[in-house]
Amino acid sequence: MTLLRLRDVRLERDGRPVLDRVSLEVSPGEVVGLLGPNGCGKTTLLRAALGLHPAAGDITLGDAPLARLSPRARARAAAYVPQAHEIAWPVSVAALVGLGRLPHRTSAAEDAAAVAAALALMDLDGLAGRPATELSGGERARALVARALAQQAPLLLADEPTAGLDPAHAVGLMATLRRLVARGRGALVSLHDLGLAARWCDRVVLAGGGRIIASGRPLDVLTPDRMAAVYGVDVFIGSDASGPILQVLGPAAAKRRAQ
Repeated sequence: MTLLRLRDVRLERDGRPVLDRVSLEVSPGEVVGLLGPNGCGKTTLLRAALGLHPAAGDITLGDAPLARLSPRARARAAAYVPQAHEIAWPVSVAALVGLGRLPHRTSAAEDAAAVAAALALMDLDGLAGRPATELSGGERARALVARALAQQAPLLLADEPTAGLDPAHAVGLMATLRRLVARGRGALVSLHDLGLAARWCDRVVLAGGGRIIASGRPLDVLTPDRMAAVYGVDVFIGSDASGPILQVLGPAAAKRRAQ
């Protein structure tokens, strides 16, 4: 079964192609990293996959075309973590996370258990009663991820979920995603941290100019030549017993010579 399938998805804005015949899939058991420089269309792609941006082409969530799914059915099929970490109302953190249960018709006990599990996964147990508007930026980011986890959808779409997190919580989030997909879920996660992508993703999709440049295993895609061409940076690539290591070293050699 495929959790998400995009085929030749196209979207224009002001006559300019933002997504240009994009095709990708996400299956159960994998964390897929969506990479690319600022403005390359990552956020638009994630939002189009949920129907939040009207787009041409074929989009399937689970076994159903996106256009045939009701909003509730879409929310049961996929959970979304937006890039913006704004929280407008001073509800408690537990109540905020509990919003993830709205697509379901389950008992209060089941909802409470799902919320408690999501709070624990994101290390927010001790903040459950605090007004969400009083959280730090990193805490707000974790609370919004927890809300999506409480939704218990088979697919998670997350737009830069590690932005604003300290290193321990960023690594902790990626480890949580790995545990979730090991239980049969799938995740498509946009990232700017190439090191996290190389180490924690099963597969990465590299975007540029609204198109897919490359897709595959992290170290097959994140080559030094490609990182220099796409991001303008030199990278160190190595490994240890736990997996690949990718570290950005600085501007690419050609860029340094030009300066």
